[in-house]
Parts: sequence; structure tokens; C-alpha cells
Amino acid sequence: MSSEFRSGETDGKPGGKPDLTAGGDGPQGAVPQGQGAVPQASVPQGQGAVPQGAREGARQGLPDGLGGLEGARERWVATGGVELCVAELGDAARPTVVLVHGYPDSKEVWSRVAGRLADRFHVVLYDVRGCGRSTAPRPLRGGFTLEKLTDDFLAVADAVSPDAPVHLVGHDWGSVQAWEFATVRRTEGRIASFTSISGPSLDHFGHWIKKRAARPTPRRVGQLLGQGAKSWYVYALHTPLVPEAAWRGPLGKRWPAILERLEKTPGDGYPTPSLPTDAAHGAWLYRDNVRARMRRPRADAYAHAPVQLIVPTGDIFLSEKLYDELEQWAPGLVRRTLPAKHWAPRTRPDQLAAWITEFIGVQEEGDPTKSAVPKEGGSPYAPRFGGQLVLVTGAASGIGRATAFAFAEAGARLVAVDRDAEGAARTAELARLIGAPAAWAEVADVADEQAMEKLADKVAAEYGVVDVLVNNAGIGLSGSFMSTSAEEWKKVLDVNLWGVIHGCRTFGKQMADRGQGGHIVNTASAAAFQPSRALPAYSTSKAAVLMLSECLRAELAGQGIGVSAVCPGIVNTNITATTRFTGVSEDEQRRRRAKSSRLYGMRNYPPEKVADAILKAVVRNQAVVPVTPEARGAHLLSRFAPKALRAVARIEPPL
Repeated sequence: MSSEFRSGETDGKPGGKPDLTAGGDGPQGAVPQGQGAVPQASVPQGQGAVPQGAREGARQGLPDGLGGLEGARERWVATGGVELCVAELGDAARPTVVLVHGYPDSKEVWSRVAGRLADRFHVVLYDVRGCGRSTAPRPLRGGFTLEKLTDDFLAVADAVSPDAPVHLVGHDWGSVQAWEFATVRRTEGRIASFTSISGPSLDHFGHWIKKRAARPTPRRVGQLLGQGAKSWYVYALHTPLVPEAAWRGPLGKRWPAILERLEKTPGDGYPTPSLPTDAAHGAWLYRDNVRARMRRPRADAYAHAPVQLIVPTGDIFLSEKLYDELEQWAPGLVRRTLPAKHWAPRTRPDQLAAWITEFIGVQEEGDPTKSAVPKEGGSPYAPRFGGQLVLVTGAASGIGRATAFAFAEAGARLVAVDRDAEGAARTAELARLIGAPAAWAEVADVADEQAMEKLADKVAAEYGVVDVLVNNAGIGLSGSFMSTSAEEWKKVLDVNLWGVIHGCRTFGKQMADRGQGGHIVNTASAAAFQPSRALPAYSTSKAAVLMLSECLRAELAGQGIGVSAVCPGIVNTNITATTRFTGVSEDEQRRRRAKSSRLYGMRNYPPEKVADAILKAVVRNQAVVPVTPEARGAHLLSRFAPKALRAVARIEPPL
């Protein structure tokens, strides 16, 4: 095996195709020595090397450039009768991360993730044999076995990191073959860690099927039928000639539009024009491996490197149940769930890069306390929120602080926002102790549009785009309509309604512009659907928040951004201590606040339960979430017996 190296900037064109002569071994002209370039090595003709004519012919018609990987250093690794196109980013002295693409992709599927990893790691991507700018085996049949793919990986690893093991990341068929790399003996010591995304081990899959077929309970039969339906394309790819004709014909032409419509994948150099050929060649990945491994799965397919499993919850090809009991094959498995579809490397690169960076960091530093990976007894939501950026307004106390702590326990990075600087700082400090890998306190008045815009710009610049926004800040106001002044109306609407509007506009726009999904939670109230003669201003503000959330949910659904309106009822927080009662003296204000606080204390519904409902709403993407029993009852009556609620609304509260 051997390699030749060339800068991705060729003849003044970033990522240009090499200028190959018909009879030579390499590009015309010497590669400059220095400035990060590696001396060029000639490729021997023999022992796996490919003659120049074959190499050039195999690349005819393939695209110039690297499809979103401009500036990458490019080399060719010869192994097993093929030449693999390898792209490198980042400092070669840093830990090496090898990204392996799936079907029908080329290495460019990783461009958005690779760019985010390049500041921390030596990032390596290569076109699997027969794909992209790599050559295809001849004949195709028998040229794509897992054994030969393992040979390819070892050749690449030896070329790019001869003295240290590499961190392996695979997606789709890149993950399928990477499971082979991580479980066969001849790769021991060459893999420092493995992150698997949307691609199971064929051996584990085979055992999963056999176990369920041997004891076919209704649940297991359902799992088999469910995954069988999702795997329809596997059967299609075993059909002779038909897949090749489809990919080289209408399917290949329409695939980019299909991906954009179904998965909302951005373009920027992906997929490349080589897609029809890549897909036609890649059909042999299935034909050479699937049936053989399903019939005779290996019994020794145990991972010899730490494994991180990332499971997109909306994957249309793979069931989450497929990974049940995976811990027996990968002891110490770290499992994450991601609200995304199959092509997560294109749609959620920020989250993937964050989890990959964190996981590699733990392996490199050998300190498990540095990881936000869920520990025994920790939050059940940790696989979902670990590493995500969550911003909570009104975080200095009550529901806001409890929500901040719940996300912190789940391993999220946290921005605690409040007008109370000391309270926000205390929340951030405690959040770090609870489990947040990072937490910051910010001071802002949610009613101030300019202040919220400045906050959004600062958060994006210093911490990143928010993944989950919780618009929780609010104030209480009690009193009849006639006793409520215009100034009091304005104050409650400024905080309770406009504060939510400002948060949704500033942070929601950043989510939408990023194009990687997210979630917005707006704290409304049971008062949103329960009228009361004593709460006209407060109830109006919360009803508006509820309707705003419903409208925004419809608008942002197509962008992968969920919106939830959480409606607590009577919760034991300090809102009663700050609620203003209209039309009464200051002494009466204090008396009513004290009595309200006692009543709420007697009810003693803790804010932690509301926080748990908020996390659950994000995970399940729920639209409207009444929390307390009285809130659920009022919501039910508002739908089926509104007259009863109107009758209750006439009762004067006992204050």
C-alpha cells in the first residue's frame, strides 16, 4: 500500500482535479516542499497499485473540486486494486478523526461536520472504493466485501496516522463497515474510539433478527415487521441491473430534489455529480455482504474500542429498536438520541460535531468527569440534550431555575437569563455543579426589544446558536378589568407577551437561519384557557402566548423547529410574592400576596415537575402541555364543556 499527497489547491483552483499524464505516476509538476506539504511519493505499479491509465479513466467525468471541502489537502492511497481519494483538514499533529461516508454518498456528505471539527482535530475523509474520486474494483462483484473495506481503512489509517490510533466516525454504510473495523482483531490498536450514526453492525443485526425469530412474541414480531418495512430498499438493491438503471437514469437526476424535500438537506456541494455512478457501484455493498452476514453473523463481534451511538429519532430506514441490547456488544456504550432524520451529517452538523468532540476529548484525556455522558442515576433525558445549548429566561427563580437545572442535569450547556443578575449568576453556578458542561449568566429585560437583540447577537457570537429556547419570564397581575389601568395592562403585556415575541423573533430567527432545527418552549398558563373575573390582563397575555405558539408551530414545522406552549396551573413559586393586585392599598397588597403565597404553598406543586414536563414536551414535540391536574381539567373543559368554565369564571377568588 502506498500514497501520494497533493494540496487541494491545484492550478489556482481550490480542490481542483489532478493534472495527470497518460504514462506518469503523479500530477505534472512537483508539489512544493514546506508550508504543510508532504513530499510526494510515487505509486508503485504492482502489489495493489493501479496503472495510471486505469486511474485516469476511472475518474473521467467526475467533478472538479471537493464539494464543500475547499482548501483540503488531497492524497491518493493505493490498496487492493483500487485507489482511494483522501482529503485532510486541520493540523496533522492533532488527534486524527476519520469520517467514513455511507450509501449513495461520497465523502462530501461530511463537509459540514468536517469543517466544524478541523479547528480541534486532524480530519480525514475518503471516498469509499467505487465512489466519488476513488477508483472502482474490477470486477465489481466481490469487490466490496467487508474484508476488503477493512483493508481500505487500514491503508488510509496507515497513510494519515501511522504512529497513533485514529478516532473513527461512520454514517449509514460508513457506520456499517466501521462496526466491522471496530470488532475484528486485525484492527486492534488502530482505533481509539468509534462514533456510529445510522448504521448497525450486520453481525449485530443478524443476531437481533435471529433472537426475535426464535421467540416470536407479539412485540418481537412487531419489531421485525417494522424494521422489515423500513428495509424495503435492501431488497430492491439485490435486484440485478434495475438499481443501476434507475440511478443512472431518473432517480439519479431527481435524487438531490428528493433529499431536499424529504430531509431538508442543504446543497453547498452535496450531492456531487458522481452520484449516479457512486450509487450504481455501491449497490454491491449490499449484494456482497448483507445476505452472507444475515445467515451467519459473527459470534465474536465485540467492540475493542469505546463506542458512541447516535440515533436519529426520525430515521426512515432504521428503527430505534434495532439498537436494543447493543450494550452486550459494546461495553460502556454511550447512546445519544437526536431529533433528526437519516442524513444528520447534513442537517445537524453542529450537534454531531459537539458530541464527536466531547467523546473524543474524554478518550484523549482519560478523564470521565469531563464528559456530559449520562451516568447511572442521572437524567433520563441526557442522551437527548447532552451538549445542546439551552437558553432559559426568568431563570433566577421558580420554574425558570428548575428548568435550567433539569437541562443541566441532562448535560446541556446553559444560558440563564434574568433581570436579577445575582439570581441568574447563582443559577448558572449551580447548573455547572449539577452537570452542565458549561453555563453562563446573562442579564436582560425580555420586554426590551433592543436588549433582547443584543443578547441574541452576544449568545450566537460567544456560545453558539441556541438549540432549545425557553421563554419563561413572566409577571402576575390580579384585579378586575375596570380597576386595571392602561399602564398596568402595558406592563403585563410587555413582559408576558412581548417578552415571548422578542425571544421568538431573535433566537427563533437564528434557529431558522441555521437550518438545523431546534425547539421553542413558551410558558403560558392554565389561565390561557380558563377565564376569570380576577385575572383579565394576566389571562389575556397568556392566551395570546398560547395562540402565538400554535401559529409559530405551524410556520416553523417545515424547518424542523418545534414549538410547545406549556401551561402550568397552581405551582409553588415566588410569583405570588411579586404579583400586583389592582385597585387596593399597599397594606391590602401585602395581605393578598401573603394569603396567595400560603394557598400556593398548601397546594405545594413543585416547579421541578413543570421542568420535567418542559423537557418531555421538547423530546415529544408536544404542542400544548397542561401540567397540573387542575390545568389538565380546565383544558379538557375548555374543549368539551366551555359553559362550565364560564360559570366558574364568575366566582370571586377568596382573597
